[in-house]
Amino acid sequence: MSQHGGPPGRAVFSMQRGFQLGLLLLVVQLFQEGLGNIPAVTLAVLGFNVYLYMFPAAPLMKACVSLQHVYKYKEWRRLFLSPLHHIDDWHLYYNMASFIWKGIRLERRLGAAWFLYLLSVFSLLTGLVYLLLQALMIKLVEVSDPLGGFVDLLSHGSECAVGFSGVLFALKVVSNHYNPGGVTYVLNMRVSNRFASWVELVLIYLINPGTSLIGHLAGILVGLLYTAGPLKTIMETCAEFVSSDVNNPQPGSYYSSSGTTGYRGTRRENSEEPRHAEDSTRDHTSDYTESYIAGLTEEEQLELAIRESLNERGQTRQRETASHRHGFQPSDEEVSPEELLRRRRLRRFEPGLSSQRRRRL
Repeated sequence: MSQHGGPPGRAVFSMQRGFQLGLLLLVVQLFQEGLGNIPAVTLAVLGFNVYLYMFPAAPLMKACVSLQHVYKYKEWRRLFLSPLHHIDDWHLYYNMASFIWKGIRLERRLGAAWFLYLLSVFSLLTGLVYLLLQALMIKLVEVSDPLGGFVDLLSHGSECAVGFSGVLFALKVVSNHYNPGGVTYVLNMRVSNRFASWVELVLIYLINPGTSLIGHLAGILVGLLYTAGPLKTIMETCAEFVSSDVNNPQPGSYYSSSGTTGYRGTRRENSEEPRHAEDSTRDHTSDYTESYIAGLTEEEQLELAIRESLNERGQTRQRETASHRHGFQPSDEEVSPEELLRRRRLRRFEPGLSSQRRRRL
């Protein structure tokens, strides 16, 4: 996010339609990355940001978000407009170049639907947390200045911010969460992913004081609410509630983002596929047989196996007779795996059955 503290910012806003070098560099960045290598949601959101830069939905002075405009004057639409508008072409370029890299990684891991859901929630929550932090700054100003003038709390309390960088900081926290052992280079400094967002927050503010420290901090806090707080669970619960109303799935279905593949989809816990009555009977008979043959001799066990084989052979013949009545005889390749296994068992017992009969005759 970039901040605007009052009338001087109007001149900055009016200069954004000069030579669009940042926009040209963004196009070059896209072709270097390859349009086919960028997932659909990432590419669509990027294109939407570029479109709103070229054709704004509202003037920047009416799109930026601040406590005064949103809370006092009830201009709630600013929460939706602010992340999607940028001050100038360089502001757009840096944000979208960063978004391409984060979007490719996260969308492939989370899936398109959940990534779009995540972006929508992050965009709204970043603005709300920004307002809460701004209100807190105002309260601190009323009491004292605990930072000794290092940060101008009064200016942060009156700033009006716009841009996608708050959402980018939230995405950065999520991306680093999935790669906890990795490192990030911030201005050629090797930083652990665990602290990369905080280091980048401070360095960006020191290098460019015109950026919104509160806006970037709001993004970090939203990312932490997702990775270490209740936000992810709340989002999964809401997704489950909506999907159950629309599709009426089995109870217990919900969206999952964990796992080695990172695929985002529905999953059912503690559920089983319905089994046919024949399969249930076979399992029950098998359990009964295992407990029954424990006290039988080998010859008695052989006779028991023969009887079971004859019973299964009779059932198979009945099914084959029914198949003949309908005019076809399935081959081994056409039958189900259960039927194929049954045929092989019958063939295995047939030699033993013939020798048993010869001994009795």
